[in-house]
Amino acid sequence: MSAQAGTLAAQTIVCPSVADKLPEIPAAAQAEVDRNLALLDKQLAEANDRLARSVGQGGPNFVQNAILGPLASKRGAAIDRIAIAIGRVAQRPTGLDALSTCTLSDSDTPAPDNGTPSPAPDYGTPSPAPSNGATSPAPSPSTSTGAGTGTGTGTIVCPSVADKLPEIPAAAQAEVDRNLALLDKQLAEANDRLARSVGQGGPNFVQNAILGPLASKRGAAIDRIAIAIGRVAQRPTGLDALSTCTLNNAEADATATELSADDSVDIREVPRTEQPQVTSNGSRGTFVSRCSMNSEGGNNDNVITAPGVSDGAQPLLDYVGNMSADAFSTNESLAAADTTCRNEADQSAYFWPALRVLNGESSADEDAGTPVQPSQVRLEYRGNPTSEVTASPQFLRLFSGDARAATNGGDDARPTFTCTGFTDRLTDKYPICPAGSELVRVFDMPSCWDGENIDSAGHRTHLVFPDEDGACPSGTQAVPQLRMTLVYDDVPNTAPSDTEVPFAVDAFDSEGNDPSTDHAGSISVMSKQLMTNVVRCINSGRRC
Repeated sequence: MSAQAGTLAAQTIVCPSVADKLPEIPAAAQAEVDRNLALLDKQLAEANDRLARSVGQGGPNFVQNAILGPLASKRGAAIDRIAIAIGRVAQRPTGLDALSTCTLSDSDTPAPDNGTPSPAPDYGTPSPAPSNGATSPAPSPSTSTGAGTGTGTGTIVCPSVADKLPEIPAAAQAEVDRNLALLDKQLAEANDRLARSVGQGGPNFVQNAILGPLASKRGAAIDRIAIAIGRVAQRPTGLDALSTCTLNNAEADATATELSADDSVDIREVPRTEQPQVTSNGSRGTFVSRCSMNSEGGNNDNVITAPGVSDGAQPLLDYVGNMSADAFSTNESLAAADTTCRNEADQSAYFWPALRVLNGESSADEDAGTPVQPSQVRLEYRGNPTSEVTASPQFLRLFSGDARAATNGGDDARPTFTCTGFTDRLTDKYPICPAGSELVRVFDMPSCWDGENIDSAGHRTHLVFPDEDGACPSGTQAVPQLRMTLVYDDVPNTAPSDTEVPFAVDAFDSEGNDPSTDHAGSISVMSKQLMTNVVRCINSGRRC
């Protein structure tokens, strides 16, 4: 036995205590907290078991990379779930993140109650990946292959989960969404670590230190999805096979391309856009909700597509209206919050990715440019060209566009840009506006409701878009269509030159700030009386 092996054989893993660092646990959170405290114990036992079985394996960093690092990640996820569970019904505890890191201790030495953990490896800020099975390109990967890793141009590819699920009962939707978002975050973290681990470990390093732990975490999240559905409907089977991911070493999986002049267009060269004509049965009225920007600024949380996942959006989002909207918002917290809207009965949350003025910086640089807020925000509810509208349900989720359109293929992309004075000309490229004209972004939300659900898996099937004539598909009913119009008076109108472009929407690292990734969302939180007024204004042809 080598000296190193002998040392490992005499050591155990010691983790800080969590249970005694928690505040008083509300009864409503007790079961979830207990489940995750038990999971922490199980994770530690499994890590010590692996430590005992791995004596003699790997190089000098094997234990840190293959055991302690993945353990810290798993513990962090469990501790975060504990904090979220408590935060849903009481004040969310803070400072628990420091308890995720464990250390090696001689087996003869008593385990300290709270340890003195050494810093865990910095794996960088995770960038959520798509839940449709697409790859999440590793950020700025090296071209070096390393010792047996070959991670220089590789990415991790995982099977899609969302489209393998049955119809999700409303009672299970929130838990399913939370874990689908967690799967995206796990994949992004794994790809980020893959990019940063070039040259580490032996021939089995990627499998042991990255793919193996990722499969374990995905398995747990997928199991929670099945359990959530199984509580109120038939539990789906056969999902276990979706937990295992593979490494794709294709040279084509390089990082996103940089913006160029081809992504912009002079608005004067864009042809006029025809709009559906309102028929005699249509609804011509409008209702405008006047809301100011949130004084506290935006955040990186997407309350619709990544609920329960802090920084789940990655791009910076501007929020208007509801002042409490973040990843941990619930219908109840939104309904109890203040609003920036002039009519206090509109507590809806409206959001979109921030716009960045690049000031000559490359769009490929992380956090390039300066975020700017719109000088005008118009939130207009409109009618349907072929029918009257009915009331939207409270807490209806609305989402338009695809934040990953550049890699997903663009089927769900709906970027719409124009300039003041040219609003009959709409383009899917960044417009260059002439002197005296200002940049405009337009987001039309879907407006044909299935009459039953306030959300759906993927957030697109409970509320869909009308056809090209404005008619809603069979089985749906028209509800007031939200149009969000943003005007910017401080964006340069200089023509792009090669890769030097004046502005871009904030985006995932993998998307290269492509204009096709522009998107927006809203959660409708209007009082019943206000929604009645909205419908009455629209159907009577008035402008309110």
